Amino acid sequence: MCSKKKGGEKKLQIEYSKKSVKYINSADKPTKKRLKEAIEKIPFGDIKKLQGAGEGYRLRVGDLRVLFTMEDDKIYIDNIIPRGQAYKRL
Repeated sequence: MCSKKKGGEKKLQIEYSKKSVKYINSADKPTKKRLKEAIEKIPFGDIKKLQGAGEGYRLRVGDLRVLFTMEDDKIYIDNIIPRGQAYKRL
């Protein structure tokens, strides 16, 4: 899956872990839609660098957190979990 940045810049390649695909597939339709839209707009979303032992970033989508890493034009979605669980694992 790829998305294009505004202004015709390079495409971002998005890869999903098995855990993140499992979460998306189990979510209801509105949640799937919100997640898909937010992930495709990662460069413009509510992202923050993770603190502590965790490496990478988090994207806030309502009460969910999308944990991911970025390298050049590639985004790897590590996990999608509820907010309360997201920070306990770091």
